[in-house]
Amino acid sequence: MQYPVIIAGAGPGGLVLALALHQRGIPVRMFEAVHELKPLGVGINLLPHSVRVLHDLGLEEGLASLAIQTAELRYVNKFGQLIWAEPRGMAAGYNYPQYSIHRGELQMLLYETAQTRLGADAIQSGCALADWTDEADGIRVHLRDADGAMHEAQGCCLIAADGIHSTARRKLYPDEGPPLYSGRILWRAVSEGAPFLGGRTMIMAGHQHQKFVCYPISHAHAQRGRSLINWIAELNVPDWTPPPQDWRNEVSKERFAAEFATWRFGWLDVPTLIDTTSAIYEYPMVDRDPLPAWTHGHMTLLGDAAHPMYPIGSNGASQAILDAELLAAQLAEQEDIAQALANYEAARRPATAKIVLMNRQNGPEQVMQMAEERAPDGFAHIHDVIAQAELEEIAQRYKQAAGFSLQQVNRG
Repeated sequence: MQYPVIIAGAGPGGLVLALALHQRGIPVRMFEAVHELKPLGVGINLLPHSVRVLHDLGLEEGLASLAIQTAELRYVNKFGQLIWAEPRGMAAGYNYPQYSIHRGELQMLLYETAQTRLGADAIQSGCALADWTDEADGIRVHLRDADGAMHEAQGCCLIAADGIHSTARRKLYPDEGPPLYSGRILWRAVSEGAPFLGGRTMIMAGHQHQKFVCYPISHAHAQRGRSLINWIAELNVPDWTPPPQDWRNEVSKERFAAEFATWRFGWLDVPTLIDTTSAIYEYPMVDRDPLPAWTHGHMTLLGDAAHPMYPIGSNGASQAILDAELLAAQLAEQEDIAQALANYEAARRPATAKIVLMNRQNGPEQVMQMAEERAPDGFAHIHDVIAQAELEEIAQRYKQAAGFSLQQVNRG
């Protein structure tokens, strides 16, 4: 290639793309709007199909030193009664783990690895994407630094991995408007506590209008016999106007804690988790409608810029990583950049659109709403409420649609 691939955005998706391109011998220049990358955010999950990509990039040891290998997923009702449980990751027979990890630690692992492999000069912070000019032999990218000064970079193509508030997406679709609010608010935090359910279990409790999710995210804490527990409290707040999605929107527990005051399950004490955190972040649950096209000339979208989705099914980061893998492969295999971008979009846009729409119907978490509607006062056994075959079909259908059924991952 005459010019490097330009990547706007140094989140997990953009960084994985940079590493995957470098692995294939393709030059990269990356630009990130913030001046200094810091380990912000809370916990996320990486499903086995995306972990395969990270292992292929040589990150297996780094991930294992930071994250928890999730062994089980449980859905319970608001009384802590079991609706559905299934093994996860290698405990389920996958060739790769499912990891629960602090998002900031994942980003810093990727960033530091990219700096080492690509060289510090290949990643420039404090430069935000402003615009671009498509040219016959590539693309000219216009960037704005923190002082407002404009800069240019010449590339063979531009990959906009600049998040849910993507500048590139807004320029392509100026009438789209802000992200679509679901009517639900998430309050997210981490708390240190005793391990629960073996120390490697992810739980989802409640139903569509009131939910609590938690899982451990720190290998270092587990080594000391403790858990650093990522948790999310969720309530239906349909009439509330959300602020911009921002991890820095710190709030008091008084905004939601009373709704969970009785959620003590024996094996998990939700009020204590809420009381013992140091910072709580308010986060509106939003997504965007699937787009008719991501690619325009020598540029395309990736990750949340392309397909922001509800945080249901643990899929957001994993889908961005899968975007990066396929796009890097196409850019390596195709001499024609336009054909590479077209092939990438043809595979990834329909697949991710399907997940966006499934998540609006609660994805695999719909079993929690079914239990609430059929047995709001609880049940003696879940099979009195939902048949085993129905539970299995819901779980398997979502895995298949999201590309992480056991057969898909191990065959791949």
